[in-house]
Formats: sequence, structure tokens, C-alpha cells
Amino acid sequence: MDNDNANNIPLIRLENIGMIYKVGDISYEVLKGINIVVENGEFVSIMGASGSGKSTLMNILGCLDIPTSGRYFLQGRDVSGLTSDELAEIRNNKIGFVFQGFNLIQRLSIIENVMLPLYYSGLHSKIAAEMAREALSLVSLSDKENKFPNQISGGEQQRVAIARAIVNNAPIIMADEPTGNLDSARGADVMNFFGKINKERGATIILVTHDKNIANYGRRLITVKDGIITSSETIGQEKAA
Repeated sequence: MDNDNANNIPLIRLENIGMIYKVGDISYEVLKGINIVVENGEFVSIMGASGSGKSTLMNILGCLDIPTSGRYFLQGRDVSGLTSDELAEIRNNKIGFVFQGFNLIQRLSIIENVMLPLYYSGLHSKIAAEMAREALSLVSLSDKENKFPNQISGGEQQRVAIARAIVNNAPIIMADEPTGNLDSARGADVMNFFGKINKERGATIILVTHDKNIANYGRRLITVKDGIITSSETIGQEKAA
């Protein structure tokens, strides 16, 4: 494949993705014929009510789950039929995750939490620490590196989780209800940092939320209802600080 063709390949392409869960003899069709294209550097919000299928869609996009039907192309590679080990390698190298729960290890310092994704990469600890400090600087937490999670606020803990997600320079950041445990002011702070990372690092942000105010930090809004996409619209520039 020549470079011109490679440059025209979207970062993510979902083709007719379906997802069915079975509980005993009962089947639940959670996603129905989902088609999405995400380009490099986009900031996309996926919004829907509880039970709409948005979190299942996020799990598929993040290679945490395999669709029942359809095809998922990531950087031109069909990943919908890969093994668990192959999907794990993709998650480790290409995707950073931020969830509603901060998922920090309480006995580790802030910088040690951020360094966690680098422990398995074979990097020298000094280089890993430098990369962690760079990530903490981007979320304005350089002065907290020696603190522990219980010594900082919830908003700061979520910013640590963001630093951990970006520390290995993953091209994609996936955030599932990242402000769900925060008040509106701290939630706005966290969302501004997502915008900053999108602008300054060029990372593609895919955000799942039920909150329209949070969704509006993105530049494109995809709405999911009852397992189908009901709309996809450009909503303007992110509100990055």
C-alpha cells in the first residue's frame, strides 16, 4: 500500500456492527447496524440515555469486546476477528482509557500510578518517570507527583487518570462518563484538559456521556438510542482552556 492510500484510511471505521447478548434462552440485541467513521485528531462525543447501547459501543471501539456481526477497521486493520491476545496488544499500544471511576492504586504515588502502563514496555525507569512527568505537566499536576490518591481531590484524581491514559502517547483516548463522579466545576476542568490533549497532542478523543453539556465539549456529536445511531452532527470547537 502506498503512502497516499495509507493517508486516506480513516482511523476508525465500523461497518454494520451488531451486538447480541444472550442470557439463558433470551437474546438482547444491544447494537443494530452501527456505521461510524472517525478520522485522526477528531473529538467525538457519543451520547445516549442509560440502556441506549453507548457503553457497549465504547467497549467495541476500545477493543474490550468483540461484535456479534459486522466489521471494525482500526487504522485499516480489521480487528473484529482478532484473538484476545491481539486485542490486548492493540489496547496497550494504541488506546488510553479513562473511566468514571478513577481506578488509581491507593498504595502507589501519583507518578507511580501514571507510570503503570509503561512498566510492561521495557523502558528504563528513568525514561518512564520522565514520560510520566510530561503527562502530569500537561494536566497541571506536576506539584502532586509524590502525593497519594487519597491526598488529592476527585477532580485531580481524574486528571491523574487522564495522564495515565496519555503517558504512552496512544493515538486514541476513550473516556466513558469521565465526569460522572465529579461536580460541575471539576467536571468542566477535566473536560478542558481533554480538549487540551486533543489540540496539543493531536490525540483522537472518543467520549461517551449521557450529559449534553459534557457532550458539547466535542466537535462531533453522535446520538445513540435503542442500539441505533439516530444522528451525527458537527457541534463546533471544543472548549479547551
